[in-house]
Amino acid sequence: MNVLAVVPAFREAGRVADVVRGVRKHVPCLVVDDGSADGTAQAAEAAGADVVRHNVNRGKGAALKTGFGYAEEHGYDGVITLDADGQHDPASIPAFLAAADQGADIVVGRRQGWAEHGMPWIRRATNRVTSAVVSRLGRCRVADSQCGYRYISVRAWSAARPETSSYDAESEILIRAGRLGFRITEVPVRTIYGDQVSKIRPARDTLRFVRLVVRYTLKWL
Repeated sequence: MNVLAVVPAFREAGRVADVVRGVRKHVPCLVVDDGSADGTAQAAEAAGADVVRHNVNRGKGAALKTGFGYAEEHGYDGVITLDADGQHDPASIPAFLAAADQGADIVVGRRQGWAEHGMPWIRRATNRVTSAVVSRLGRCRVADSQCGYRYISVRAWSAARPETSSYDAESEILIRAGRLGFRITEVPVRTIYGDQVSKIRPARDTLRFVRLVVRYTLKWL
């Protein structure tokens, strides 16, 4: 398979280069700089990534759409998505590729050792609830629906393309792809937590998720 890594990045000049170097040991890397003003794009380019820039911050979902558009235009079969802040270990990339090679259309990372490595309990609880809801709506089983470390085939993305443009796009693609019958599996990935500050805004992004759930619930009643 011809696979590209897409790394959405916003204000990650201090970390993105290490991520890019790790990724490029396995697959080519595209960084989508989502309106950063701190040298993120320059650091990514210096580490060997191709870079596409948004002039303003448009949200993670919009960055993913840009990345998948690039993958479609350049003839890639699939995309591995991972964060630019170092929480996702590029050494896990072969596990995603192996699952995809066995026929999976989407492979979601299932984070291990959450409590031991510092994930706040409220995020663990929220993830369990949202994963249950996504699994129900998408008619698929996903234990860690909020993990952004994934493999998604370009075919699945094109068929189930999300309409949202923020973090809710990651839930929406699972719901839509699951409903369309694409094969969704998981692989365990190592949890890495340091001094990163989450860019998720709990109130706003929870509201977006609720709106997403209501919209699809009403659609399929």
